[in-house]
Amino acid sequence: MILDRSIAPPSQIINHINILKAEKTLLDNQIPLYSIRAGEQSVIRLELIFDAGSRHETTNGASFFTSKMLTEGTSTHNSTQISEYFDQFGAFLEITQTADRFSMMVYGLTQHLPKFLPMLQEMISDSVFPEKELEMQKTIASQNLKVNLEKTAFVAGQVFREQLFGKNHPYGRSQTLEKIKKTTRQEVKDFYENQIRDNSFKIFLSGKFGDKEIALVNDFFGKNKIQTTDNQIIRNELNLIKSENILIEKAQNLQSSIRFGKVLFNRKNPDFFKFMVTNTIFGGYFGSRLMKNIREDKGFTYGISSSLVPMSESGYLIMGTDVKKENTQETLDEIRKEIIKIQTEIVDENELETAKNYMIGSFVGSLNTPFEIADRQKVVILDNLPIDFYENYIQNIRKISAKDVITMANKYYDLNEMCEVVVGGK
Repeated sequence: MILDRSIAPPSQIINHINILKAEKTLLDNQIPLYSIRAGEQSVIRLELIFDAGSRHETTNGASFFTSKMLTEGTSTHNSTQISEYFDQFGAFLEITQTADRFSMMVYGLTQHLPKFLPMLQEMISDSVFPEKELEMQKTIASQNLKVNLEKTAFVAGQVFREQLFGKNHPYGRSQTLEKIKKTTRQEVKDFYENQIRDNSFKIFLSGKFGDKEIALVNDFFGKNKIQTTDNQIIRNELNLIKSENILIEKAQNLQSSIRFGKVLFNRKNPDFFKFMVTNTIFGGYFGSRLMKNIREDKGFTYGISSSLVPMSESGYLIMGTDVKKENTQETLDEIRKEIIKIQTEIVDENELETAKNYMIGSFVGSLNTPFEIADRQKVVILDNLPIDFYENYIQNIRKISAKDVITMANKYYDLNEMCEVVVGGK
């Protein structure tokens, strides 16, 4: 039978989806293990998450360089041996940090879990931070920063966050060449001792595994004595004074990078779903108003977007694009026009439904693997959201009305509260 491609395949409206819940197990030392048992292939992902992001550091860069140095040597293994150790099992190790958290993640075959655990345990309990390797990491960081500082998009994002939160707040603080140069081994080692070694953390295990693997994790991570003192959070007041608009001229660049937005909120806010639908219509997907106007109609850019970036204690709205210098001011004018339009004109029901369907389709499509499911449940657990936050996601999207959209636009798109950053020129 020949498929008639002129006939659209059958479709149906999705109103609800069941998402596998994370099973919580307490190890012998009370470290929580959250497991997602799913998938057909015998692969797993093990993630250790510490409250050790830059919010917890007293020296700028300590968390970042700790993330780079945990693979650089222990008392019994050097950096090459650590790398080769995971390579021999076909595993992938990734260590990352943000302002909020510090993560160690390893992907591999389930059968090799007994091999991963002792090395991970060694890295979090016996890293030695060799001076030579730290200097190498500082050199790499400096070189990367020098390259990035030539990019208007990087500078615009950096300056934008500084304007929103203040240069001394973890959400607004940036690395500088001077700060990198001044970072010492002792500062990094102290951060490791205070925030990683013998500190509690959360474990997320996802993939195809059984009770035997849970017991193995307990054998390696559940026997250590954990410090009972809470990890320190360096608290800085948010810079809520209206930020000034910034223009950074770069005569050698042909393009300008625009960042436009304000401090907003995270997923805990009761307006979260209403705002997300509103923002999707405005600039959250390829069919959004910003894309239709500034990309398709004006031809000023390949892409423009508006996004909510949620974090543990706050969040921010950011609209961003790159355009030719001569189109910078007109692009800013058109962004403002679109804001006024969504604040004053009721959105068409077809446009509203299209945005909702896009959001629901993207959400359902992001739950194909046990690792993706774990990522969703991880957000719920780490951000202390209601256990049914994602289970009710579709219903919460479906019930948003055109009236809700205009209310959200007027409440959160106030042009008098927006910060504008342009790097390049006007």
